[in-house]
Amino acid sequence: INLIKAIIQKIYKSGAQKQGMVVESFLNPFKAEKKPWEMFFLGLMYTSIGIFLSLWIFRNEASLIMVFMITMGTLPIFYNTMRLEESKDLLMDKESEILREHNKAISFFMYLFIGITVACAVWYVLLPTSTVSQLFDKQTGTIQAINNQVSGNVIHNMNAFWKIFFNNFKVLAFSILFSFVYGAGAIFILSWNATVIGAAIGNFIRANISNYTSSLGLLEAGNYFHVVSLGLLKYSLHGIPEIAAYFYGGLAGGIISVAIIKKHFKTKKFPAIMKDFSELVLIAIGFLVAAAFMEVYITPVLF
Repeated sequence: INLIKAIIQKIYKSGAQKQGMVVESFLNPFKAEKKPWEMFFLGLMYTSIGIFLSLWIFRNEASLIMVFMITMGTLPIFYNTMRLEESKDLLMDKESEILREHNKAISFFMYLFIGITVACAVWYVLLPTSTVSQLFDKQTGTIQAINNQVSGNVIHNMNAFWKIFFNNFKVLAFSILFSFVYGAGAIFILSWNATVIGAAIGNFIRANISNYTSSLGLLEAGNYFHVVSLGLLKYSLHGIPEIAAYFYGGLAGGIISVAIIKKHFKTKKFPAIMKDFSELVLIAIGFLVAAAFMEVYITPVLF
């Protein structure tokens, strides 16, 4: 396995040198897999830069331009990861080992996503109300539409479960399609979802801080951290498995895309690549079922 990793790393380095990208000179998939938590700070950095650039240059369309800025920043690392994971399919035989290697990529993708989400939530709470309304305009509309769809007695309503599942399945299908067509196109959908969840968490925190302040007159540190913790917990319960599903789907589509670009579909290894693709999609669907169940039957009871 170590020999295989060395071969893959050599392949990756030769490709990265041709690209000559600044970010790739100090951060690549191999480094990210060894220290996945670093991707959290990368997500914070890219999101903060994207927010300020969009407000400065494209203020009227900041809610969408911010997503494009984040996507542009994270695209190189995402695409190079697709190349890396596809090469593992060619060099490894046991599917259990391949999935174990894929999980490393999913791990640092999740840290990246959490970094983007936390950055959006923080800036939602800290920025003035007028700026927030511009910056998260589209995201707020999406949140309201989702709330309208699942309003009512959802705890005993099986229709709500299937509605949420099929809505999430549609997002999964787009993640696979975008990765297949654009190589790493799924990062746009994932960046968008991160900004929506970040806006929802920020709105929850901001609203509850206002309630505490109006009722108690002063928000104590303990109450502040209580509100922040509730906001993060409310959306992470079903959000983490849901986003993990999108990453598995995006990875699956990206692997197929790279395999076709490199014409590996003509090799004897392509059936193994298709098997890996199928397993990643099935894992993604399993996560979506778990996420929908938690969103309908668990989250409303706790919050």
